Amino acid sequence: MPVRLLAALVLGLEAIGVLALAGWQVVALIGGDTDSVVSSLALIVLTVIGAAAIGAFAVATARDVSTGRSGGIVTQLLILSVAIGALTGEWASPGVALLIAVPALIGLALLILAVRAAAPRRRDDA
Repeated sequence: MPVRLLAALVLGLEAIGVLALAGWQVVALIGGDTDSVVSSLALIVLTVIGAAAIGAFAVATARDVSTGRSGGIVTQLLILSVAIGALTGEWASPGVALLIAVPALIGLALLILAVRAAAPRRRDDA
């Protein structure tokens, strides 16, 4: 299986995970566990847009389109920044940070390998 398809699979699973996060936000909104309905709705919309973008990166990566790989790399770096944030602050949680960081590191490695695999061969590589 080409590495780009594995990278696309990881991105697709991350898109599903972000959609699950949006579902959790909807449950919190319905349950009255939010301070501002307007802010909660805006966050849900942005989360769904983010999931759609990650899904689009997955499809583009599977189709061997460069913008999908580059968007996927940026996504992995953003996910890693969230994992670092989970390590700090008043409610730091190393376990949560690890659960967030491991798939992002795997996705980042696969995307970098996919970029290398898609690179045109140079004459002196033969």
